[in-house]
Amino acid sequence: MAEGYDMHIKLLMLGDTGVGKTCLLVRYAYDSFSPTFITTIGIDFKIKHVDIEGVRVKLQIWDTAGQERFRTITVSYFRGAHGVILVYDVTDRETFENIRHWLTQIKEYADAQVNVILVGNKCDMKAELRQVSRAEGQALADEYNLQFFETSAKLNTCVDDTFEAIALETKRRLAEEQLGASAGELGGDDVIDPGQHRKRTGGKCC
Repeated sequence: MAEGYDMHIKLLMLGDTGVGKTCLLVRYAYDSFSPTFITTIGIDFKIKHVDIEGVRVKLQIWDTAGQERFRTITVSYFRGAHGVILVYDVTDRETFENIRHWLTQIKEYADAQVNVILVGNKCDMKAELRQVSRAEGQALADEYNLQFFETSAKLNTCVDDTFEAIALETKRRLAEEQLGASAGELGGDDVIDPGQHRKRTGGKCC
């Protein structure tokens, strides 16, 4: 057991440039918001310690920091990732249509059991600016069996709920895998299959 926490979870922020990934991460990590960020090419991450069902969890949340503008992410970014927060902008339809591209990237480079959550950001914008309906976002999430949230980093709408949902889902999967591995080492017959993806529940739309 590492000092100060019982479990380490690596989460990735993924999606087109400009959808608000950094804003969401900064809102969650520091409870602050800035409408402008200077985008740099590289990788950045934030650390947050949380308690999930009595387990002390260290969340290491990685941000692409501009790499996504090239529509490809280095393989090293995906290495060791336990969960992905996949973000689009509800006022930019192209970012929504590109979600399938990012899902392909996840399938190609990430661990087969990685948890994914779908997020439609900027739900605070005026209705006439919205290009993707809540129903469309939910339908896509249902197609891929993902939890779905609409968020606003600016107003802090459903931001904590989103990160808590992916953290909880990922923590439970990792705990099952650890239990299954322990049972296997002991020669037990009833080993939990971590590959069983459950129907996602508890998603919210704002």
